Amino acid sequence: MITSRITSKAQTTIPQPVRVALDLKAGDELVYEIEADRVIITKPRRQPVEDPFATFDEWESQADQEAYAGF
Repeated sequence: MITSRITSKAQTTIPQPVRVALDLKAGDELVYEIEADRVIITKPRRQPVEDPFATFDEWESQADQEAYAGF
């Protein structure tokens, strides 16, 4: 069992084995789920973005496709 303490400011350090297991880095978000007398902490999975510009249909003209074909 892995433990940590709560400070007077309600803060805790996430133990190194947990950080490694969840591949946590500075700035990562955590999700807390309360189930009866337990709290489950997970790292949210990010969905890969195939084309971040796909929603910008104003760049979808034939002229734009030709102009930016080499990029």
